[in-house]
Amino acid sequence: MFTGLVEELGEVQSRQQSSSGAVLTIKGNLVRKDLKPGDSVAVNGICLTVSRLGGAGEFYADIMPETLRRTNLHELRQGSKVNLERALRAGDRLGGHFVSGHIDGTGEIISCRREGNAEIYHFAAPPQVLRYLVEKGSVAVDGISLTVVTVEETSFSVSLIPHTAALTTLGYKKPGDRVNLEADMLAKYLEKLLAEYFPKMVGQTDKKGITISMLQEKGFLP
Repeated sequence: MFTGLVEELGEVQSRQQSSSGAVLTIKGNLVRKDLKPGDSVAVNGICLTVSRLGGAGEFYADIMPETLRRTNLHELRQGSKVNLERALRAGDRLGGHFVSGHIDGTGEIISCRREGNAEIYHFAAPPQVLRYLVEKGSVAVDGISLTVVTVEETSFSVSLIPHTAALTTLGYKKPGDRVNLEADMLAKYLEKLLAEYFPKMVGQTDKKGITISMLQEKGFLP
């Protein structure tokens, strides 16, 4: 479990590809300090297990083919910047939101523009992510906990303060680059529970998920 508050901007030292997956070597002096084999680390929002430790702030993580297919890890090269966050400990401050490190899909940066002291990022996103996004809700982009500004039919936007842009991978990315997306897990659990109690109601959503208009039609909202 993570919070989406990036602790450190790490760097890929190497990526060794094989028929069974890949092995990443990542350097992160801060997160490496108290890591041990078997610990979980979020790398660009993906929960990875530390397989072994290296020297000079390095650690290794094995990547399954499924993870490579569903995320942007296959695009990483030597020198690529990555967002790093160690797993949440009981008693830690929860400054972001609950992030599992299990990616729902990848998106693409459409545009980035300046607005006052903020940067507005606009992302194209797949339906399996957009269905759970709401304005002022939370979304993890490459493991960064961000507040949703707008939600459209095929895209959404977020606003970054200069601190977030400077200390995460988003400050290094440009339109066309891909990002890992994870929707708020609470929305997914809520949909699952409602589907079990009201299977016909959820089944009539035509794969669009639970909507305000549907809840009003069924008498749950005025």
